[in-house]
Amino acid sequence: MSKFLHALLLVLLACTGAAAKEASPLAADPVVEQRLIAISEELRCLVCQNESLAGSRADLAMDLRRELRTLIKQGKTDNEIKEFMVSRYGDFVLYRPPVKPSTWLLWAGPFGLMLAGVAALFIYLRRRNAEISPAGLTDEECKRAEALLQEGDA
Repeated sequence: MSKFLHALLLVLLACTGAAAKEASPLAADPVVEQRLIAISEELRCLVCQNESLAGSRADLAMDLRRELRTLIKQGKTDNEIKEFMVSRYGDFVLYRPPVKPSTWLLWAGPFGLMLAGVAALFIYLRRRNAEISPAGLTDEECKRAEALLQEGDA
């Protein structure tokens, strides 16, 4: 039985090793790699959309990092590289897009939604409070309560 388990374990290990990807090689120049990481932290992965280009393992992100390495080696500045990426993919590629008329909704949208939610809550609570009338006792209920209180005192 133990030979069977060993054989099964070897088969499983062989299958998982075949699916593994090779680690992407780092740049030969550590300065280039540091600039690459600094720039790619400010750029959004176009596939993942919630990850930076530096942290993404998508194939497109790896291709874009390779392109960034090439631009860095060509002597481009960080701003030139970002402008290249924006010209190719639009402001969406930046984690902090510039404030301009085409991105006003992006910058002001969350605050506008929050203000609209607070206003709606305020209106709802005022209407609800206006509909709730104080529960008053009828004359008969008042007399009955007085009688109960007098019985309790006696």
